[in-house]
Amino acid sequence: MKTKYILLVLVILAVSLTSAYAGNSRRMGTAGAVELLIPIGSRGTAMGGAVVANVSGLESVFWNPAGLASLEGTEVMFTHQPYLADVDVNFGGVATFIDGFGTIGLSAKVVSIGDMEETTEDFPNGTGRVFSPTLAVLGFSYAKVLTSNVSLGLTGMYIREDIFEVQASGMAFDIGFMYDPRWRGFTLGLAIKNYGPQMSFSGRGFDVDLEGRPGSAESKPFELPSSLNMGMAYDFLDDGPNLATASANFRSNNFSDDYYQGGVEYVYDGKYSLRAGYNYAEQDEWLYGASVGAGVKFALGNTDLAIEYCWTQTEVFDANQYWTLKANF
Repeated sequence: MKTKYILLVLVILAVSLTSAYAGNSRRMGTAGAVELLIPIGSRGTAMGGAVVANVSGLESVFWNPAGLASLEGTEVMFTHQPYLADVDVNFGGVATFIDGFGTIGLSAKVVSIGDMEETTEDFPNGTGRVFSPTLAVLGFSYAKVLTSNVSLGLTGMYIREDIFEVQASGMAFDIGFMYDPRWRGFTLGLAIKNYGPQMSFSGRGFDVDLEGRPGSAESKPFELPSSLNMGMAYDFLDDGPNLATASANFRSNNFSDDYYQGGVEYVYDGKYSLRAGYNYAEQDEWLYGASVGAGVKFALGNTDLAIEYCWTQTEVFDANQYWTLKANF
């Protein structure tokens, strides 16, 4: 009975958020803390992000925290991602299953913008001072199998942005569930992402000189880039060593047009994987497009290792590609 109440609340919240977010192109570019949107994990990215209904392991902390509930043992994951415009993204995390309690996970995403030179009204060509903006997201996740069909997960995130002499910090939450009806390989997923209070900057960078008197400017608060994600997956081939899955997501954003994600994955003998996906949005100059990837799993002593790769098409910038390393023991 408790599970039914939880699902009912999630469905009601999903419906209300869909109507509130749908097609918010007028608010495009108004959200902050966009580091929350940078995906982690080569599998999900290679499938175009269409993994809300069938993600598992530490990648779940980004796509749908309910996927952590299926973890067995302990998993460690690391990704170094050369992102867009010489931005580097590093992710590391660990999650473990505790019998009778559920799965807990800790994660950290650090975005390094690189060196930038300070410019001012008096010195538009630079003051000679150099700074390196850093954006960080620290997460704590919990997931549990509620019934044989339903899993629930929650991630709380601490956000910290340091940009020269100003800083901003805040909290965001992801909540998700997965439903497996045990029927012909179908699974369903729902994730509400980056839900939290507004953030604002502060620090001595806002100090001003008012004709010899000290003063301070004030930062306008900004909202987080929250979204509602609904997905489904279908194993259209499950024959001995061969497993092939098709998946699709609908994503409703509070800061941009809605968009659609689709992906396929073929796994042979549970070890070798090929993946492809596509992102589509109606907005002009949409950044992302097709994606492909591959993965291999192998045993090293008592540890199962996985190495995964993805390539993502982007407009304007060079194609985005990176590797992910996972270890399960």
